[in-house]
Amino acid sequence: MRLIMNDSNLKTIEQVREFVEGSEGIEFTAVCAEERKTWIEKVLIKFGYLQLKRDEKGEIREYIRRASGYSRAQTERLIAEYRRKGWIRKKRRKAQKNGFPTKYTGRDIELLAKTDEVHGWLSGPTTKKILEREWKVYGKEDFRNISRISISHLYNLRRSRRYRNITVQYTKTKPRVPNIGIGERAKPDPQGKPGYIRIDSVHQGDREGVKGVYHINSVDEVTQWEIIASVERISEAYLVPVLEELLAQFPFVIEGFHSDNGSEFVNKIVAELLNKLLIRFTKSRPRHHHDNGLVETKNGAVLRKQLGYAHIPQRNAGRINVFNRGFLNVYINFHRPCFFPVAVVDDKGRIKKTYPYEEVRTPYEKLKSLPKAESYLRPGVSLQTLDAIASQMSDNEFAESMMKARADLFQEISRSLKGVVT
Repeated sequence: MRLIMNDSNLKTIEQVREFVEGSEGIEFTAVCAEERKTWIEKVLIKFGYLQLKRDEKGEIREYIRRASGYSRAQTERLIAEYRRKGWIRKKRRKAQKNGFPTKYTGRDIELLAKTDEVHGWLSGPTTKKILEREWKVYGKEDFRNISRISISHLYNLRRSRRYRNITVQYTKTKPRVPNIGIGERAKPDPQGKPGYIRIDSVHQGDREGVKGVYHINSVDEVTQWEIIASVERISEAYLVPVLEELLAQFPFVIEGFHSDNGSEFVNKIVAELLNKLLIRFTKSRPRHHHDNGLVETKNGAVLRKQLGYAHIPQRNAGRINVFNRGFLNVYINFHRPCFFPVAVVDDKGRIKKTYPYEEVRTPYEKLKSLPKAESYLRPGVSLQTLDAIASQMSDNEFAESMMKARADLFQEISRSLKGVVT
């Protein structure tokens, strides 16, 4: 126990010196750190420490050290603070609460963190939309409060200590071969109708000179309905069957097919396939690098985020396609909201795209919002069938199941790699 004394009888430097030598007749009582600092400040003022001679200051310092229980270094620091400021800082008072109730509880922050984790940390508006859907669409009572959060405060919670404690390679397009008569150089004009898709290929990296699997990413321009398929090689024998399956996964009739000028798509075999399906084939124009921008953006924001950049051997294309059909494509279109632009004409007649929060929705919600939506669907597909898929699980539940399926997929790929090594 640290002690301090009743030193009212000590009035001179000589008495202080006697205390230092013997300390007879002194009473000690237990005190806290704040009281000790107050006592030290009073002693320095009482004896006029700043005006004392050098040896007298030494006596006062030793006196304070022995009586307070502080070390020599601590004593010197406190006296230096008194010399510099004229007073010694006491224990800081706790900040008083402003009286406003806490709006978002620890449970709310946990729900936000879990949502971010299973969806891969999407943008603020997209995350808010998912929180709203968990409450309004899927009736999850826990999300009632957090679903009302503003987008700006959502980012504040992500920076909070509680949140942080919880969350403890594109390949170049192949050179174009001269296929003068294949594809039309034009920008698609869907006029608000679904069925005009943009398509691109993404390579899953090389390893020791061996090519990895390729992904084919396709996105509808109006609804942003997205289908991803994987293929062992970019060649006619492998690509055409995957393209047929990919096109069949869209719930609406495909009217247009737009690609860049890579030879994987601009070739006679693909042209014949599209011609057989009565699909218009267009390709990017020279000096118009934004012609295929939508799907290229999705390559990074969706495909790379879910499947990464690391090399995956080509023989795993079948395994990945099972995951794509059963989980990834369902998640993208029914459970992952995205932005939809709204064209605004300013005073000078210029068209500017804005992205209001009210237009953040899933591709399926966008499809349903179109006038006469059912008229665009393929034979055998109905909104009731699609509704059943959308309501089978909530956004978070499906994202969580997809995470587990993805982990299982990569474990299988890892085991196959080890098998080759051994």
